[in-house]
Amino acid sequence: MLQTNGTDNWVSRDNMPPEFRPGPAVSLAEVLAVLAFIRRNLFTMSLTCFAGLGIAILYLVTAVPTFTAKAQLLVNTKVTLVDSAAVSTVVESQIAIIKSESIASAVIEKLGLAQDPEFATGQVSGMISRLLGWSKPKTEANAARYAVEPFERKLSAKRIGPTYLVEITFDSRNPDRAAQILNAVAEKYITHQMDKASLQDEKWVTDRLNELSIQALAAEKALKDYDRNNKTKDAADSADTRDRLAAGAESAKNAYDNFRHVLRKTEATQQQSPPVFEASLVTGASPPLGASSPKPRIVLGIAIVGGLLLGIAIGMLRDLSDRIRTSGQKACPSAEDGRIERPLPDGIRPDHQFEPSAKAKPVRLTGSG
Repeated sequence: MLQTNGTDNWVSRDNMPPEFRPGPAVSLAEVLAVLAFIRRNLFTMSLTCFAGLGIAILYLVTAVPTFTAKAQLLVNTKVTLVDSAAVSTVVESQIAIIKSESIASAVIEKLGLAQDPEFATGQVSGMISRLLGWSKPKTEANAARYAVEPFERKLSAKRIGPTYLVEITFDSRNPDRAAQILNAVAEKYITHQMDKASLQDEKWVTDRLNELSIQALAAEKALKDYDRNNKTKDAADSADTRDRLAAGAESAKNAYDNFRHVLRKTEATQQQSPPVFEASLVTGASPPLGASSPKPRIVLGIAIVGGLLLGIAIGMLRDLSDRIRTSGQKACPSAEDGRIERPLPDGIRPDHQFEPSAKAKPVRLTGSG
């Protein structure tokens, strides 16, 4: 029978592949050391945790909440773009327009945000620079420009995935104010795109068309009135006057017809000229129901973890100082009552007893006789 030796089948830990090697085991002594450390510093860690919680609660009570309103815009184009890079460029360009200074200035002027204290706070550095003469003094004329910077900090826009959707948000201390400002931003952006796409001003076109129509009707009416009132007169005497009125009526009618023809041609050119961007509001902004910051759970969690780590650090420093003190006491000579113990010679040390000499022989005393 073939027998195998058990030692031949034994695989050393060093010879095992790295993925099959067992990890380092935690000894019982290490576990007991950790438990002993926690027991020694339990009061300190508890104290630092409660201190962190107190600071966090004080911050949550005194902090001014911030509300974030959200809205979604659809940036569309009449030309289908197949290249994803081109689509990304188009959407990023529209995001830059949304966050531009022109849109911010229009909203600030419409809602009167230049006088809002929320957009005037946090400008201590600007006040100092104005006092030192590094910038122009703030007046009613340029107050709107000073409000643009805090307005742009509160406004953000980002693309939602690989789509034409853009999410815009605005932060404010007042939830109703945040929604109002965000809806105004969306309105100004859409109006800006519509004004940019149109090549003619609608009001001017309507007024000009009405003016030419009135002129044509007036010239035609004048010609008819002249023919009706001059039937009994000599035709040769009124030929020049009638020809002049007929030419005026024809000219007015041609001007009206030509303007309508140019207007229709312009509209057709606008419909065929790529790309024309259009934007629409998918989801309007509503007043948020809860504050976006500060978040109590995150603040309290950070306070607890920070307090616990601080307590552990204090305990480790305390243990380290105790070890240094103990090692210093062992290394330095001891002193009691101002006396320094000096090492004694080996012959008179207490721990060295006199050993009987191996050559010494016992003495026997004998009596005489």
